[in-house]
Amino acid sequence: MKVRSIILAAGQGTRMLSQLPKMLHPLGGRPLLQYSIITSKTAVPGKPVVVVGHQADTIREIIGDDVDYAIQSEQLGTAHAVGYAEPYFQDDDDLVLVHFADMPFISPDTLSELVRIQSTNNGPVTLATVFNEDSRGFGRILRDDDNAVKAIVEETQATPEQLTIREINASVYCFRKDWLFKAIKRIQKSPKGEYYLTDTVALAREDGYSVPSFTITDPSEAMGINNRIHLAEAEAILRQRINQQWMLAGVTIQDPDTTYIEASVKLERDTTILANTHLLGTTTIGNGSLIGPNAVVRDTRIGENCRVIASFLEGAILEEGVVMGPFCHIRSGTHLAKDVHMGNFGEVKNSYIGPGSKMGHFSYIGDAQIGKDVNISAGVITCNYDGEKKHATVIGDGAFVGSDSMLVAPVRIGNRSRSGAGSVVTRDVPDDTLVVGVPAHELKKLK
Repeated sequence: MKVRSIILAAGQGTRMLSQLPKMLHPLGGRPLLQYSIITSKTAVPGKPVVVVGHQADTIREIIGDDVDYAIQSEQLGTAHAVGYAEPYFQDDDDLVLVHFADMPFISPDTLSELVRIQSTNNGPVTLATVFNEDSRGFGRILRDDDNAVKAIVEETQATPEQLTIREINASVYCFRKDWLFKAIKRIQKSPKGEYYLTDTVALAREDGYSVPSFTITDPSEAMGINNRIHLAEAEAILRQRINQQWMLAGVTIQDPDTTYIEASVKLERDTTILANTHLLGTTTIGNGSLIGPNAVVRDTRIGENCRVIASFLEGAILEEGVVMGPFCHIRSGTHLAKDVHMGNFGEVKNSYIGPGSKMGHFSYIGDAQIGKDVNISAGVITCNYDGEKKHATVIGDGAFVGSDSMLVAPVRIGNRSRSGAGSVVTRDVPDDTLVVGVPAHELKKLK
């Protein structure tokens, strides 16, 4: 049977108290909506139809064109939202999966199981349920004397007795397409003036069909996010899952409770992550590296056998054997070659530092190209900004830049050249030359 998904993402998310649409709030480094899209595509081939309303253009801009968008111009409930997706279905579509964008932990296995059950069901709908002490506002499952599902009652309309029911509607359904889009036109407005998709269950029973159900065993799968407390709870669940995944894959995580690894991060075996470390974005870390404690690494590629201690890195490349910290700041565009060593309180921006070079503490390197086996002593600064433009500093192989030297760009320090402590270098220095003073002048040739 041919199956297509509808993801409902048109709610305003007013309980988030945010200008950002609820579906775009980040969870583990990804927009909330992205989880439902990934799950849908894993379980069902092809583009899902995402029904959006509030700030639809913003959602489209962030999520991109890997889905089809149906615009619910007026939000009148979940059944009303499903109706806007009808034009995206073809005559040969057989089944429709419907799930919600604010439920990030619904698994592909659950969606696949619903499809499997519905594909053998003579009736028009199969639904998922979960037993949970905390209903989170979801409706209750009503069963008849034969224990068959007969209806779903929304929490706001439930009687006190019905509110004691612990079997909750998980808000995941698989419908027969030809029945669904006709049935939603039969749904009556609720007292709140909305058309509830949950009413399709009672309609199926009225039409003489049974309604199979599938019970989700992990309550977190059916966790909906309605406010920032729920979002934080979801972050904790996701953090635990991600950390356990990496530990089972051969990564040592010293303190999982204080380690934050976003879903897009990639780690190799025998990496060690120490306490209070954040690995974010497209970061990758090679075999045998040690990161932390108290490190923040974003969108950075770290090679094998590196040591990053209590430092902040963003948009950088570290080749194998790089050692830095504590308290280094590595900014976007930086490339540290093999076996580079950085002392504490060093900062590098948009620069290349060659193999085996060492950078002392309390130094700043910006917009520079530094060769191999260079020594950057404590307190060295590249003066790369003249108030209007950035300028480059070039330091040749084997050079030695003395403590507290100021390199006023644009400037080049030749191969194997040296600057004395406290020098202010304003002119290019030839190879094999020692310069000293303010401004620096040649003292002698070194060869």
